[in-house]
Amino acid sequence: MRALAFVGVTLLAVAASVSVSVSVSVSASVSAASPARPPNVVIILADDMGWGDVGVFGNPTIRTPRLDRMAAEGQKWTSFYVGESVCTPSRAALLTGRLAIRSGLNPADDQRRVLFPDSTGGLPASEITIAEILKAKGYATTAIGKWHLGHLPPFLPMAHGFDHYFGIPYSNDMDMIPIPGASIGGEDPKKRERLMHPRTEYWNVPLLRDDKVAERPADQSSITRRYTDEAVRFIRENASRPFFLYLAHTMPHMPLFASPEFAGKSRRGRYGDVIEELDWSVGEILDTLRTLGLDEQTLVVFSSDNGPWSLFNEQGGSAGPLRGAKGATYEGGMRVPTIFRWPGHVVPGVVADMGATMDLLPTLCALGGTEPPRDRILDGVDLSGTLLRGEPSPRQDVFYYRGPRLYALRHGPYKAHFFTKSEYGSDSEVAHDPPLLFNLDEDPGESYDVGARHPDVIAAIRRIVAEHTRTLAPVENQLVKRANP
Repeated sequence: MRALAFVGVTLLAVAASVSVSVSVSVSASVSAASPARPPNVVIILADDMGWGDVGVFGNPTIRTPRLDRMAAEGQKWTSFYVGESVCTPSRAALLTGRLAIRSGLNPADDQRRVLFPDSTGGLPASEITIAEILKAKGYATTAIGKWHLGHLPPFLPMAHGFDHYFGIPYSNDMDMIPIPGASIGGEDPKKRERLMHPRTEYWNVPLLRDDKVAERPADQSSITRRYTDEAVRFIRENASRPFFLYLAHTMPHMPLFASPEFAGKSRRGRYGDVIEELDWSVGEILDTLRTLGLDEQTLVVFSSDNGPWSLFNEQGGSAGPLRGAKGATYEGGMRVPTIFRWPGHVVPGVVADMGATMDLLPTLCALGGTEPPRDRILDGVDLSGTLLRGEPSPRQDVFYYRGPRLYALRHGPYKAHFFTKSEYGSDSEVAHDPPLLFNLDEDPGESYDVGARHPDVIAAIRRIVAEHTRTLAPVENQLVKRANP
């Protein structure tokens, strides 16, 4: 292979100009042209996996040979972001290409940041998902794993473009069996003990097949393996037609469960066991595609819904060199490990430019030869030029929302924090005026405020925020809806 550098995209914002580059290795056999037929699409989403939890992203002890190989054969993105730092709004952004504040699935406060078993809201029918777009193009569509966009019939996957569903409708730590003497809500020590030393019978979370309960409580000790078996079956049954598989794993969200083949095998403890089983799952899917001759017809994307859940010490993941974790708007909460693989089409290499899960919808529209929705604002951009031809990413900005408030904005290498607050806990929100400013290319750990040296950058970022704010319209908040509030 020979190395080429693609440099020189200039990001302009009224008074500031910054640059970002992509470095990739290009195989002579890779086609620079768009594919002749739309690809099959597989999106594999981990739950709470940190930026530093994969070998190829720098983890020193967790073995991820299949993800490492996937990255070597495809594109590893080192600055890839989610729509928000907790489950529900992040997943809404991925499937719709829109920030969750536009669909009402952003938190109204810090008390209910995601949907719960007593929630009566969900992803509105007015939103258009990747599945709906691809289904209209003749794709077979299925969702497997954690949904977390509404567990009532109007909000389940079949109402949003998926032919079938197999998985749990919300987080695996919900529906906990009551503990005598434990407090309601919060981090009660008895509840924490259950999470740290889990057994399936401690929870009553359902496993659904389509809209019917297939098992309750879900046997979480085998859930990764069963999701994988279901995914392989779907691929085999639809090998002769275009398909879209959305595989949203339950793990490594707490409580952690690994099947017997992986339990106790990792040097990283229970957390490592779970990640290594996820790596096995990725390998099973890639092997199936290869066996069926679908390897060069299928785009596979691997990512996470947010950063690691740091509350659980060694049973939480790692954000590597990044600051923060799940729940906050520092990089560790919203920058996630992401890999694209499509042999013969995706240019192999490492991409340092910005991308986001919201970019998947417009990118898949471009690859599938269809137009993205024109009747609404999309926050995603088309990454197909970067994937297929090694062009610089068109993404210029990342918006860091925590509920209804924009906490930070990244433009090029610079990130301005207008507000900060820890991942979880009782500390108060801190406002910053002037905002904190970090150069993420030089300081990914967000340790050195350079705002005093770059007032022009701060002024430009403020103008981007003002322009963005004008695009927002009031919507009904879905997270506050609940039975018997």
